[in-house]
Amino acid sequence: MITRMRRSAGFVLAAGLARATTAGLRALAPGGRDRWERKNYAGRTVELYAGPACVAAAALGAARVRPAAGFAVLAAGVCGAYDDVAGAGDLRRGFRAHLSALLDGEVTSGAVKLFGVSAAGLVAGALLKERAVDKVLAGVVIAGAAHFVNLVDVRPGRAAAAVVVLGAPGLLRAGPGAELSAAAVGAAVAVLPDDLGERAMIGDTGAHALGAALGAAVVAGNGRAGLLAHAAAVVAAAVYGDRVSEVARSVGGR
Repeated sequence: MITRMRRSAGFVLAAGLARATTAGLRALAPGGRDRWERKNYAGRTVELYAGPACVAAAALGAARVRPAAGFAVLAAGVCGAYDDVAGAGDLRRGFRAHLSALLDGEVTSGAVKLFGVSAAGLVAGALLKERAVDKVLAGVVIAGAAHFVNLVDVRPGRAAAAVVVLGAPGLLRAGPGAELSAAAVGAAVAVLPDDLGERAMIGDTGAHALGAALGAAVVAGNGRAGLLAHAAAVVAAAVYGDRVSEVARSVGGR
């Protein structure tokens, strides 16, 4: 009963924070409204408030369960925000493209994001697990999940919907993993209608934050066998990133 109440409270808190943060940013529009608008894949003007809202909601929701998880979510969101701003207009996607540029002497915003999210995942994993192997696996899962959600963020609602679908089974479990799943799913559910309706875009900011929250939930709810399975899955998704994005792009027919 206590676990169920905490899980429900976490979901409501994250969803409420996401909606409230979106409304607050929309009302204030720091720096001017033009800074908070962007053209989506179809050329429609969408708002960017949902991205920071995801970060605030998922990070605070995760931090109340495990401070290290909150740190990972916040760091992933900040790295994603940096890429959204500094990398605007850069069409290169996936770690291969950014690592190739790095080998040619170009430090892209995507490369900064990649290493930043990876470092944050490893730090969080080291704090969330006790044994050395588990610490490394946990870091891979958190960073890999953040990267995976960003890979599927190629059409409206894909990233948030993926977090809802993948995080929902975790809500049925007990313990901190369920509470962290509630934070991730709650934030995603709150922004999903505007994202699907092409009124908002979560961008790399929101996608990486939601993904890190989802990864932290997996870490908190699994032992070594589960960590190994999930680590293998996110590494495979990274290796075949172009195919993952193509599948996400084809879902829904838009």
